[in-house]
Amino acid sequence: MGLSAFVRLGTALLMQKFAIYDMDKTITRRATFPGFLRFAGLRIAPVRQLLWPLVGLFLLGYALKLVSRGRLKELMHGALLGPRLDPARLAQVAEDFASHIIATGLFDAAHAQIAADRAEGCRMVMATASFHYYASAVGELLGFETIATNSQRDQHNLVLPLIAGENCYGPAKLRMIEAWLAAQGLPREALDIRFYSDHVSDQPVLDWADKGYAVNADARMKLLAVKQGWPLRW
Repeated sequence: MGLSAFVRLGTALLMQKFAIYDMDKTITRRATFPGFLRFAGLRIAPVRQLLWPLVGLFLLGYALKLVSRGRLKELMHGALLGPRLDPARLAQVAEDFASHIIATGLFDAAHAQIAADRAEGCRMVMATASFHYYASAVGELLGFETIATNSQRDQHNLVLPLIAGENCYGPAKLRMIEAWLAAQGLPREALDIRFYSDHVSDQPVLDWADKGYAVNADARMKLLAVKQGWPLRW
């Protein structure tokens, strides 16, 4: 082995490995936000479950580009859970929901890949557009650190149905991952990062990662994966 090859090998061995996963329909079989709203709503605000027909109007507004994706989440959250939520109560419901999801809602192949990445020494991270207060509960049970959409709080520390900062989706997800790494003093060049996602909106992160994987891909994602050279998984 030549000196340059030896140096490259040594550098690769010293790099810290990260496995970053999207959550909805990547690890979980279904999108979690509607399920969480039902699960939490029945426990926190059961009367508000009569407002589910409003969600159809919100979705129509989104389809007509009258509201953004982030605003759609805020409207659904506010209508079905209420304008202010006690963080302790919300945390307990989120833990119960996470246990339910782990028990019934994960892809077997995702379980296997997570175990393989962990065995390889990867630091495990989940990056998702879901709200942090329940995504982090799922992540904790899986042994993940979590990057997700944050919620605003009022002067009494009650959780509002409003996004704090950016919705962790599309290019914003990459910005939030980079900010998270920077906050921990982790230079990108010292990291070996693999990323798993089911959705074309995550192309910025898939292109940025050292290895990108398209998982549970629909037809559009499969075409993009072939074009970009991302291997297909489960």
